[in-house]
Amino acid sequence: MSQPRPSQPSVRADTSSAGPRIADTDLAASLTGVTKRYGAMTALDNIDLTLARGEVLALLGPNGAGKSTAVSLLLGLRKADSGQVRLFGRSPDDPAARRMVGATPQDTGFPETLRVGEVIDLVSAHYPNPLPKAELLDRFGLGTLAGRQTGGLSGGQKRRLAVALAFAGRPEAVFLDEPTTGLDVEARRMLWAAVDGYVAGGGTVLLTTHYLEEAEALARRIAVIDQGRVVAEGSLADIRGRVSLRRVRFTAAHLPPLDAKALGIERVERSGTEIVLVTARADDTVRALVMSGAPFADLDVRAATLEEALMSIVRSGRGESV
Repeated sequence: MSQPRPSQPSVRADTSSAGPRIADTDLAASLTGVTKRYGAMTALDNIDLTLARGEVLALLGPNGAGKSTAVSLLLGLRKADSGQVRLFGRSPDDPAARRMVGATPQDTGFPETLRVGEVIDLVSAHYPNPLPKAELLDRFGLGTLAGRQTGGLSGGQKRRLAVALAFAGRPEAVFLDEPTTGLDVEARRMLWAAVDGYVAGGGTVLLTTHYLEEAEALARRIAVIDQGRVVAEGSLADIRGRVSLRRVRFTAAHLPPLDAKALGIERVERSGTEIVLVTARADDTVRALVMSGAPFADLDVRAATLEEALMSIVRSGRGESV
């Protein structure tokens, strides 16, 4: 955007309990000691979270973990019960800060008689230097829909329009809450490419998603939220490294008899002759596989998938057996 950035204090804040310290002038948004309750339910519990300028942060976690609440607080749509919420060094209520942010909430609605191009014109009029309409339509694959009334759009087309509008005002940061829900694979990848292009130009993204492939494709940092608290934070490699789970893959006509409990085997996956053992004791599992004397081939041991790591972290944080 063309307007100058607001002045900001020099107080420093941690990106995580063990991470590097980042000056407030380098932060796009932050939650510090924030608690938010809805009646008897605690949605966020004394949470600390930062979003640095120029990064892509994905918030992951189960339904009801507090991800959307965190986004709504940063956008000024809800008020924290305690703690501090900052958006570009200011209160989210400050219009100067809010004009620097574009957002796509989970639920959106458009006047059904307005055409796609008219909706873009309406939103763009709120910004001093919006993206040209033709560029926005092209970037998000909406060119052929410009003359269509929004009431006649499919759910996926409406979602693409909602995401496109987040970028209309050339924001310095975009907050995308489940941006590709309901989109097919081709449309999802088109949006990923648009986000990548925005980030390459210096943009900042806060993303919530249930598509782990999306987090892997876009995010530079991941924060795992469960029951209103950040239970893990770091790069994709950091999150996977937090758990000892490994995937032991091999091909065999039958699964050899193995003591799953003793070997820490959490799950067995089969597809034809391919067998995958998800285990917390990969070395012992491979040793037992060899000692069984059963014929097998194509042995491969890899780190757990992001989904497996997340499930293990959440269960561990709840004190459940992993």
